Amino acid sequence: MASIPHHHPALAASYRGILWMLMAGFLFATQDVIAKHLSVSYPTTQILWGRFIVPVVVLAIYFNRRLPGIMATRRPGLQLVRSGLLCVMLGLLFSAYRSMPLADATAIMFIGPILVTALSLPVLGEHVGPRRWAAVALGFAGALVIVRPGVGVLQGAAFLALGAAVVSSTQLIMIRVLSRDDSAMTTLVYSPLVGALATSGAMAFLWVAPDLEGWLLMALLGILGVGSQFGTIKAFETAPAATVSPFLYVVLIWAGVYGFAVFGDIPDAWTLLGAAVIVASGLYIFHRERIRDRAAAATATATATAESR
Repeated sequence: MASIPHHHPALAASYRGILWMLMAGFLFATQDVIAKHLSVSYPTTQILWGRFIVPVVVLAIYFNRRLPGIMATRRPGLQLVRSGLLCVMLGLLFSAYRSMPLADATAIMFIGPILVTALSLPVLGEHVGPRRWAAVALGFAGALVIVRPGVGVLQGAAFLALGAAVVSSTQLIMIRVLSRDDSAMTTLVYSPLVGALATSGAMAFLWVAPDLEGWLLMALLGILGVGSQFGTIKAFETAPAATVSPFLYVVLIWAGVYGFAVFGDIPDAWTLLGAAVIVASGLYIFHRERIRDRAAAATATATATAESR
């Protein structure tokens, strides 16, 4: 991570949180492309099984004897509920990918950051000023510019994506709450637990034997799941939810890149305009964080000077 002057601790935390979220966004987009590709040949539940069982195995091997200590949590109920919500969210989203374009589903998902911002005040007690509200709304407007949803987009599978967005915002807020009591590693270990248990029980009835490509892609999906969850957890542990959550919009940019590289879709002018709006909204939020931090530092310095006299 880039170094930041130590006399700006709040800015340094915001900067690191944003970088973690940008990394998570790239991994989320990569995960989504693989999941959509797998949905052509395998049931959604089996794709979820690969997404969850691989992290369980990888984390168990990596932590080994340290695993019981890492799983010690002050909020076991909340950890399990959040793990379950993650499973529900991905199930809804992967189901939506079966019958609607990746970009449409992704854009609808970005109602989530607005809901996180809305919940960050009553649930987390974090201040959200009108300018940051406006920047988040602008980012969502950029998503709509990309998709340009008509009546067809708001029917059928779109409701699955909308449900995924609502569940996603809830579990993201839970990450922020859990970060007050548990380490990022503890939350990371719990993340795939409920999903792995729930989907493993269904494999006896829904299993479709994968070929070599299927096995490799499911394994990669699980590894990306670990990385994206870790990046998200670290982002919410490091900086306020309202600061980092809008940077998930970067997933839309990567979706456009993948659409061209994997599926041969060439972004049109509207897609480029929407991406520019999304980037601008995220940069403006970071700019506001810099101004707030400088103001807070100046106030603290003035107070300390006055008290020393």
